Amino acid sequence: MKKFLNTLYVTTQGAYLNKEGEAVVVSVEKEVKLRVPVHTLGGIVCFGSVLLSPFLMRHCAENNVGISFLSENGRFLARVQGPTSGNVLLRRRQYKATDDPAICNAIVRSLLLAKFANSRAVLQRAIRDHGENAGVESLQVAVKRLGWLIRSLKEHPDRDLEALRGMEGEAANTYFGAFDHLITAQKEDFFFTTRSRRPPLDNANALLSFVYTLLVHDCRCALETVGLDPQVGFLHRERPGRPSLALDLMEEFRSFFADRLVLSLVNLKQVQAKGFRQTESKAVEMTDDTRKELLVAYQKRKQDELAHPFLGESAPLGIILHLQAQLLARYLRGDLDGYPAFVWK
Repeated sequence: MKKFLNTLYVTTQGAYLNKEGEAVVVSVEKEVKLRVPVHTLGGIVCFGSVLLSPFLMRHCAENNVGISFLSENGRFLARVQGPTSGNVLLRRRQYKATDDPAICNAIVRSLLLAKFANSRAVLQRAIRDHGENAGVESLQVAVKRLGWLIRSLKEHPDRDLEALRGMEGEAANTYFGAFDHLITAQKEDFFFTTRSRRPPLDNANALLSFVYTLLVHDCRCALETVGLDPQVGFLHRERPGRPSLALDLMEEFRSFFADRLVLSLVNLKQVQAKGFRQTESKAVEMTDDTRKELLVAYQKRKQDELAHPFLGESAPLGIILHLQAQLLARYLRGDLDGYPAFVWK
């Protein structure tokens, strides 16, 4: 188990969490491994076979500490949260906005412009850093295609939501079609042919799925903090149990946050093939040590300072998630003329 910033990640299988006074106690085989005051926590994330006492769950709910349950390889299962204290007026505006085609299209266009621009920037960075490697032509083709999609979005603001979703799918296919060329080390063990999610079928997809799960969790927490409903989104369709708005917000950060983190771990050989195993169903899972390595790298990445293009100030990447949630809330309230999605430079 690891505690980073205000989130406690429990990855040790068979761990048991209980309440002692005002503290969370983590035990493994009846031996206390960690004791953390509840008031210092914003969330607890449990991977795999981790048990919690009902008294602790109640105490966390009363103190606004969300508890998320994920499978051992990072698939979201459930979340325990206390009573919602979000602004009811803001949520009413959010729900009305999802039924307004003009507002939906405006938000989705801003999200997609940022996603396309950030994806293109990741590919351009790879061309500058590794331009001598094979595959640079494929990267250049993908960069040009993403540039065309960006121009098309700007020049045709009247596209409906379905057309915008179609463009998002084309951009994702273009980007992931070139993704394998971004992997420059350990090619025999880490390669990318296509995106496989449930379950991931190779080492690269296992890493991506795990980091995406962490990012969705953080986006959801950021939205709940400002009073927005993470279940009701604009780009992603609503489904029972699906955090659609968190998935929307995540699109701005996928490529330069999650994907570059995975690429760094592989290309710098911080993760290796021995840290993965294949199940009988052909799904690929990470070992406990690899998950911990990834969690450490993820939280370190959240502390990187980035310049916010709209606010004109620098902030840690983990805080920028919350800033974007605040800006979205301000737009829905009518305080801003448009939603300024985050563009990485």
